[in-house]
Amino acid sequence: MKRYKIIMLAITWAFMLGGCDYLDYDESSYLLKEDVFNEYSRTKKFLAGIYSQLPDDFSTIDGAMRSSGTDEAIHVNNLSNVRLFTDGNWSASQTLDTKWESMYSAIRDVNTFLKEIKGKTWDEIKWNEDYDEIMEQFNLYPYEARFLRAYFYFELLKRYGGVPIVETELTEKEANTVSRASFQEVVDYIVKECDEVSKVLPASFYDVTAEETGRATKGAAMALKARTLLYAASPLNNSANAIDKWESAALASKAIIDSAWYTLEGNYKDVVNNALSPELIFGIRQAESASFEKANFPIGYEGGNTGTCPTQNLVNAYEMVATGLPIDDPSSGYNPVFPYSGRDPRLNETVIVNGSSWKGKTVEVWYGGANAEPKPNATLTGYYLKKYVIESVNLEQGNVITKRHNWVLFRFAEVLLNYAEAMNEAYGPENAATLGKTALESINEVRLRAGMPEFPAGLTQSEFRTKLRNERRVELAFEDHRFWDVRRWMIGSETTEIKGVTAALNPFGGYVYEEKHVESRIWDERMNMYPIPQSELYKNPNLTQNSGW
Repeated sequence: MKRYKIIMLAITWAFMLGGCDYLDYDESSYLLKEDVFNEYSRTKKFLAGIYSQLPDDFSTIDGAMRSSGTDEAIHVNNLSNVRLFTDGNWSASQTLDTKWESMYSAIRDVNTFLKEIKGKTWDEIKWNEDYDEIMEQFNLYPYEARFLRAYFYFELLKRYGGVPIVETELTEKEANTVSRASFQEVVDYIVKECDEVSKVLPASFYDVTAEETGRATKGAAMALKARTLLYAASPLNNSANAIDKWESAALASKAIIDSAWYTLEGNYKDVVNNALSPELIFGIRQAESASFEKANFPIGYEGGNTGTCPTQNLVNAYEMVATGLPIDDPSSGYNPVFPYSGRDPRLNETVIVNGSSWKGKTVEVWYGGANAEPKPNATLTGYYLKKYVIESVNLEQGNVITKRHNWVLFRFAEVLLNYAEAMNEAYGPENAATLGKTALESINEVRLRAGMPEFPAGLTQSEFRTKLRNERRVELAFEDHRFWDVRRWMIGSETTEIKGVTAALNPFGGYVYEEKHVESRIWDERMNMYPIPQSELYKNPNLTQNSGW
């Protein structure tokens, strides 16, 4: 008889597609399957356990952000597994960021949940005063679970392409015979599920209780559909550049815009770690913690260990606020003597630079400075991470202060950027077609909130594409978009030369800054997709490997 262990409101399934059908348990905390699904509170906890399997990027790979696997950042620890992404030392036998097992485990949990709750009326609580309210919530659970399953499939899709679509519990023998669906079939499946659940899920749970606001909504399903269709329309998955795919992506994003459920946050610094933001569509609420700060506070601050070091490549992407021009444009107004002055305000909310104020002190990255070499673990690039790092967290022994983090999965600015990209590819920058809003108008909303000049009229489709990709890079920095954007745009070969900056004290006052080369990375086109783990291929001969692996 199978036994089920509940830990922190989660049922942890040790199942993987092609593996064994069992659940971990110990003798101090276990329940029979029928016990879990014959009590409402335990069933609700099982769903909470499925929610807990949504992935964030606070410490995806060996304690590092996936951002360090692209040109956004480099991790200070040269032994971190995230470095394998950039030196080419990963393969089907030595995988990285493998979500095959964990996502299929989560999918299996959904399939079990949907099967076991069918027809449940919870007779044991029928006489509770809040029974009608409980059933109102419970009747939404299947649609929430289906949204989560669709999201787990998206996580697989963007890594592996077409994967097996499984909607029932499988025996070990059955699991070892499933075949991959095509990329388009998985896209169609995700879109269908999002369409169906969005008909039922509410636009908001605020009218229930504040504690319920982390649940999947109609907007979350619509946002997943829009992102999935954008990825499907992108060069990696749309080699023929079929315009109808871009049109579909634009329509999906426009539906969210037209809903008027979301507005841009007034201040860019509040777009993350803010569960109550009017911009947030769906996020993952974390328990109070100081672990992300411990991993990323600059060296020189008590308890800080550095970690994710933003690159000069990223810093160079921030334009001049007065002109809206890139810093390599002679007309931009950029002054290399004061390289951080007059820049896009989002730079100050994303990256800690030399001279920044942090926890009441001035950051010093010049050699011998308080936060620089020769201190062990000092930044490799001359920069420290600010976005998602909560300054008010305290790591001093005896006076530790923790805070709650909120990982953004979908927010409204991304929707505007998705729409702008899809519209530009389908119709160009200033043609609204039948949708009533141009790519230019959409992206300028994001620019206005940032305090940056609008994109000029008259850009060609190619010019707009270049500026939009830069805007997306800046607006969504460290939100786990760049890694995937590089792949779906197929521009990995353009991201291999990683730069930093050295700062030196000027004997006449101020600093002297000089760009430096940090490392050259390895890129191969096969890296646009992950390899299917070789262990899965051994178990299931019906699985096929991705090209090049």
